[in-house]
Order: sequence, then C-alpha cells, then structure tokens
Amino acid sequence: MSAVVQEPEYCTRPMEPGDLAQVMEIETSVYKFPWSRQIFKDCIRVGYSCQVVTHHDDIAAYAVMSSGAGEAHLLNICVKQVLQGQGIGQYILHSMIELAREKNVHTIYLEVRPSNEVALGLYLKNGFNEIGTRKDYYPANRGREDALVLALNVFND
Repeated sequence: MSAVVQEPEYCTRPMEPGDLAQVMEIETSVYKFPWSRQIFKDCIRVGYSCQVVTHHDDIAAYAVMSSGAGEAHLLNICVKQVLQGQGIGQYILHSMIELAREKNVHTIYLEVRPSNEVALGLYLKNGFNEIGTRKDYYPANRGREDALVLALNVFND
C-alpha cells in the first residue's frame, strides 16, 4: 500500500475588511516597522489590488499593489512566519504579476531592504531588476536603511 501525499491547496482572493485581524497579526509578527490597520483599510477603500492567500479559513500571505497609467507598485507582500520557505511567497508574487497583466500594466516597481536577502532573492529570481536606490527610505533600529528599487517588465518576464 502506498500513501498519496497531497500538497496543501492555496487560494488567492481579494482582501476584505474582515481579514484585517489576521492580516495585522501576520504584519506585526513579521515586520519590525509594520503598517497600521488604517493603512490596510485605506488601501482596500481606494481600490488598490489587495489580495490574500488562504489555506482553508486561515490567511497564509497577502499583498498590496497600486496601479495606474500602465504601471504598478507592489507596496507590501508578506507570508506568515511559520509558513515561510514553502513557496507561498512565490505563489502570491505570481498572482500579483498575473493581476498586473490583467490590468494591462507594463512595469511593476517595488522597494526592498537590501538586508531582506530572502525577499530580494525572490524578486531577482522572478525577473525583477535593480534600477536604483532610495536613500534612507526605511526606518531601522538605528537611523534609516536605504531601499533597492526593482522593476519587472510584465510582458517580457
């Protein structure tokens, strides 16, 4: 007799105000300088592409992206700490890229901390290229940290 191992099924759907308790739990556990609940509420209210990845009824990850005039800005992408390293970041990043395509976005931009080597590796592996630096962009434990600015040509990835 052989056992069949099934991979967990994930689903991506729009973020709703009712998701914010779980989103904030993840945000505050992963980031030293988290977004506020109000920022997420405002992003939903103004119509940004706010997505969650769910496994059963639990939120495993989320992402927020603004778009307009053929460009998008990936503002936040986060995976629940206990689920990191399982491909969920890749899954939601691909979902956001596909969503950008549907919106006829040509280029996606994002900022990432140089010290966030895992995220930086994910973006570079998926075709993002470094196009610049924003000095003192992020708050840090001591002063500020620069941001690397990355871009992806959506239709040539």
